Amino acid sequence: MEPPPHNGPPEAANSPRSQPSPVAFLRLFLYCLVAAFCGAWVISYWTTSNDKPSLNPNAQPRTITPRGDLADDEESTIELFEKSSNSVIFITTSQQVRMYGSAKISEMATGQGSGFVWDAEGHIVTNYHVVQSIANGSGTAHITFADASTYVASIVGSSPEHDLAVLQVTNFQGEAFEPIEVGESANLQVGQKVFAIGNPFGFDHTLTTGIISGLGRSIEAEDGRQIDDLIQTDAAINPGNSGGPLLDSGGRLIGVNSAIYSPSGAYAGIGFAIPVDTVNSVVTELIRHGQIKRPYLGVRVAPPTINARLGLEGALVTEIVPGSPAEKAGLLPTIISSEQQVVLGDLIVKIDDKPVKNFGDIVQKLFDHQVGDTVRVTVLRGLMTDKQREVELDVELAEST
Repeated sequence: MEPPPHNGPPEAANSPRSQPSPVAFLRLFLYCLVAAFCGAWVISYWTTSNDKPSLNPNAQPRTITPRGDLADDEESTIELFEKSSNSVIFITTSQQVRMYGSAKISEMATGQGSGFVWDAEGHIVTNYHVVQSIANGSGTAHITFADASTYVASIVGSSPEHDLAVLQVTNFQGEAFEPIEVGESANLQVGQKVFAIGNPFGFDHTLTTGIISGLGRSIEAEDGRQIDDLIQTDAAINPGNSGGPLLDSGGRLIGVNSAIYSPSGAYAGIGFAIPVDTVNSVVTELIRHGQIKRPYLGVRVAPPTINARLGLEGALVTEIVPGSPAEKAGLLPTIISSEQQVVLGDLIVKIDDKPVKNFGDIVQKLFDHQVGDTVRVTVLRGLMTDKQREVELDVELAEST
């Protein structure tokens, strides 16, 4: 039987398919690569040449836009700084040292801080810890004023427990001292605007601003002493600010910048200042006697925040110093009972029939007395119980040690 007839084109038996040669393929690849490179170069050249800045030889400075008047708070801040800055001074302390193996004696800086002019006699107030080595009879203190004039200062007196010291400039050749204006701290309120002037990290006459963040704070000083009744502020207080003034919006002294709270030692938004009412009393004693010969009760009291929470007005005794006049007179501290209940101590409400609202009031009233005087202390005892009563105690004042 014959196969059916084939109507299509003739088929080649076992003929291979046509394939491009390797040389042709390589040539095509190279052509494409060169074309792509050239295209990229052209595009790059075109874009970069168009990105070049154009120069204008006729360019002129911009027209200045007038700023207008300063805001009221700016003007008041500038006025405050101009009024107060000449009263602020920069303190550097140094010691004479002899280098090992050398007979040459050189002066080595040991510390720095701030201070301010207290009166027309040239007394300078600063922190005790700024001039501690000088107070201990070692080294020299140099005082630099706003006009860059520098003088040697000597120690008049110091009070480590208050972290305060008084210096006096010797051989002053300026026209006159410019004492800072002194305010009061008894009526300060949280939220008030404050200003700090000092020399942080050696940048002299630096102004920072903030508010009063708290009152009646207690901290432990570098030597382990507890300092009570401090002003807390968020105004930037850095190393070198210590001893400088804390001012109110009127430019009056309301505190002496003393310490910062910071794990790293740098500013962390919490600074402390010694209230000016305490400063006024302590500095006066130091200028008069060179030391604090002051009577004391021997009590520690709760901060104002605790009083506010409990609705109390007065000085709530939390601790009694062993052997103190307060212990001998029978004042009672706050304790934890055997039933693990808090038993509030005496609330001091009067001293010599004058009202007491806080620890600062106690300090002020004791400064009016001498060691050996007897004062009448009125307390509320048995607070927040049905046995609450008023008790009067006669306390013979002893000298603070």
